[in-house]
Amino acid sequence: MKRARSYFLFALLLALFLLVTVSCGVPEMPDGTDDPIGPAGPAAGTEMEEISHDHDHDRETEASPVTYAPDFEVLDKDGKTVKLSDFRGKPVVINFWATWCPPCKAELPDFNEAATTYADDVVFLMVNLTDGARDTVSGVKTFMSANDYTFPVYFDTTYSAANAYRVSSIPMTCFVSAEGVLVKQQVGMISASALEAGIQQILN
Repeated sequence: MKRARSYFLFALLLALFLLVTVSCGVPEMPDGTDDPIGPAGPAAGTEMEEISHDHDHDRETEASPVTYAPDFEVLDKDGKTVKLSDFRGKPVVINFWATWCPPCKAELPDFNEAATTYADDVVFLMVNLTDGARDTVSGVKTFMSANDYTFPVYFDTTYSAANAYRVSSIPMTCFVSAEGVLVKQQVGMISASALEAGIQQILN
């Protein structure tokens, strides 16, 4: 009986560990509503492939060729409004992250290196889910400085971007072609090799 109980506790702890290390659930929206997923979605006339947000393993999906990346507004480090559509004509990598999310932090060094390597060819939109509680603009700037990260960070203070992409778990990475087509997206921590493969796909 004791052995069975020990196995059960071990299995429970392992499941909790995997849940934390693969992805993190998104907290309440800044307005206090319970559901972080708003009604916003792809623009009319586009088709977004349904994505399961099960936390058991990393998921990667190929989007339909006619799936265009939904536009959104975020703030840059100077407080200026920036839209995804501002970068039409260049490939874009969008990463949704937060400082309180362990798998998000684990993959940031790879994004920082990639953003430096492809600075002239690919736009990196590192979108922080700035809820005003666990992540604030000033707090994220301090985090960036403390870790010597140089990638451009953008602040989603109204969850405009999170709603547009129906983000319920982070990290989440989207690869957008120069024409604005959503080529691929992955929920859960992405490996350096998968990140590189996604970049090459939107470059080519």
